[in-house]
Amino acid sequence: MAKQKLPRVAYFCMEYGLDNRFKAYAGGLGILAGDYMKGAKDHKYPIVGIGIKWKQGYTDQMIGKDGQPYDSFHNYNYDDILKDTGVTVSVTIRGKEVVCKVWKLDAFGNAPLYLLDTDLPENEDAWITGQLYGWFGEERIAQELVLGVGGVRALRKLGIQVDVYHFNEGHALFAGFELMREKMQEPGVNFEDAWAASRQEIVFTTHTPVIQGNESHPIDRLMYMGANMGMTESQLQQLGGTPFNMTVAALRLSRKANAVAKLHGETAVKMWAHIKDGAEILPITNAIHLPTWVDPKMIKAAEKGGDLWKAHLKNKKKLVDFVKKRNGVSLDPDKLVIGFSRRSVPYKRSDLIFKDAKVIEPLLKDQTVQLVFSGRAHPLDDNGKAIVARLVSYSKKYPKSVVFLENYDMEIGAMLTRGSDVWLNNPRRPKEASGTSGMKAAMNGVLNFSILDGWWPEACEHGINGWQFGDGFESDQEKKQDKHDLAALYKVLQKEVIPTYYKNPEKWVKMMKASILSTREYFAVKRMLEEYYAMLYRNS
Repeated sequence: MAKQKLPRVAYFCMEYGLDNRFKAYAGGLGILAGDYMKGAKDHKYPIVGIGIKWKQGYTDQMIGKDGQPYDSFHNYNYDDILKDTGVTVSVTIRGKEVVCKVWKLDAFGNAPLYLLDTDLPENEDAWITGQLYGWFGEERIAQELVLGVGGVRALRKLGIQVDVYHFNEGHALFAGFELMREKMQEPGVNFEDAWAASRQEIVFTTHTPVIQGNESHPIDRLMYMGANMGMTESQLQQLGGTPFNMTVAALRLSRKANAVAKLHGETAVKMWAHIKDGAEILPITNAIHLPTWVDPKMIKAAEKGGDLWKAHLKNKKKLVDFVKKRNGVSLDPDKLVIGFSRRSVPYKRSDLIFKDAKVIEPLLKDQTVQLVFSGRAHPLDDNGKAIVARLVSYSKKYPKSVVFLENYDMEIGAMLTRGSDVWLNNPRRPKEASGTSGMKAAMNGVLNFSILDGWWPEACEHGINGWQFGDGFESDQEKKQDKHDLAALYKVLQKEVIPTYYKNPEKWVKMMKASILSTREYFAVKRMLEEYYAMLYRNS
């Protein structure tokens, strides 16, 4: 089908990771959205993005002298990046009119992205677009009203015709409420009619396979904030239950939905099986934007039979230099470097490898293994911050072989997924939705060493293009699962990863080549966009 006849899509997302200079992302959700927007431009898809201009971004999270993470917030100026559309729209929040200025961003090789901004002198509530994800329930709802309701109104005022509204996570749900409100203004259209008609225009991507990570609010809070858009409490309950769950409502307000990996699809279908009238959840595995994340010299060497190790060693030395500059630690480029960078939450088990000192300590003391970590916790997440503090404490205990890079961002992510030798990933299966950092590592010849979770079950050929450990084991008892996975991690590390690196360099390079060649096409954003159009966007 010719591109001009494809459905026109408006993609709504709370965060976009497009470039390190633009602090509008918190983690993987935003990085995916940024790669999606770049892919849309590269492959000429009729897509526009809707987001928010965050004045202070997410957080800068540094490490204090006491080894504890602390947050700081700064006002960012994007005058050289953003274009003023001259358009403003209004959204009613808590009975007050909030004016939203609309900016356009297309500076990073991305499809047009329109960003809403409430930081205007005429607004009493100018703070709404201050910090990504806010702090408390009312602030979050206000931000999501700006994204959803303001986003639809911005599209109307900009004259952008839309066939499909794609909600990337439940944050965009109120865009659906605005579509329903518009329809209920028409003569003879009731709540059920508006629901059915709006549903034909909406698709939804669910990411979080942890129930607690799916946002919910008391219905009276939605009413107080004006988020009901004219609906009654009973009608809200029909959509999202009590308390009102944003994911549940999004599933009921979408014609189709997708999970972000095949295993995640199975998890999501089970997780939401109890939802009556929810959209069918299809698996569309996430993917990455190669020009952003992958060293073309690595791809070329793998395809043309070039010197892969020499090309990799250049990236490894860049990482070594980066670590030296940032932390003052001199890693040995001849020794094995294992990279690990994640959002800091308990199920990702960032510090799992340290759990048995008798096993890991000898490997760290003689630098057989060097570990480079990075990660950030949400400013209000004390458990996440405690994980960061533990990683920092290990870097002090093993100063030659353990590094923690503070204030995890796109630059650190790119350095680690290019310069490490091995990419470690050990979430509690099946709680990893996708894990695109592993894809970046794989295409850079960095060998994945991972639990069979997220995307890795689709790619892993154990001992050929990387390694798995744990054999897909799952348990409702966290201690049992952690004990099993730790033993499996140590076994594969000691019997396969370390011996291959130090004693069989030919096999290592062969595995690097297999890693690149087996992932570079399927896990590239072009395939993901093609599947979105084939499975979600075309209403057939």
